[in-house]
Amino acid sequence: MKFVIQCTTQASVTIDQKLYSEIGKGFLVLIGICDEDTKETADKMIRKLIGMRIFSDENGKTNLALKDVDGQLLLVSQFTLYADCKKGNRPSFVKAGSPQHANELYEYIIDACKKEVPVVKTGVFGAEMEVALINDGPFTIILDSKDLA
Repeated sequence: MKFVIQCTTQASVTIDQKLYSEIGKGFLVLIGICDEDTKETADKMIRKLIGMRIFSDENGKTNLALKDVDGQLLLVSQFTLYADCKKGNRPSFVKAGSPQHANELYEYIIDACKKEVPVVKTGVFGAEMEVALINDGPFTIILDSKDLA
């Protein structure tokens, strides 16, 4: 499982030229899921995401977590995080999870995050989306489940 976490002052998802969802200060999280991922994998990733202290405190130190700044979440499924670009110029996506499995875990992640964060917005699984953000910092972290103990 991969999360691309971007600190935002504002982020949104537009579908068919209509605003679907938006957040203010918080994280835009692009979520990639592979077939080996489980709910246990998701739980570890969610704990790390929610507890990540990457917002600045009064001294300018990255010391505050999402809950400390009343942060919001925008969760967007993105199978292209599993692109394999080793051969040629056209990426392969065979390492991405099957749509059914990925959607099931994506919905699980959404529900779990809603238990921890008051404002959780989403994209639409499998939809063509325009994702916009103002990256605060900019601050972007790539969290990969294979790197978690």
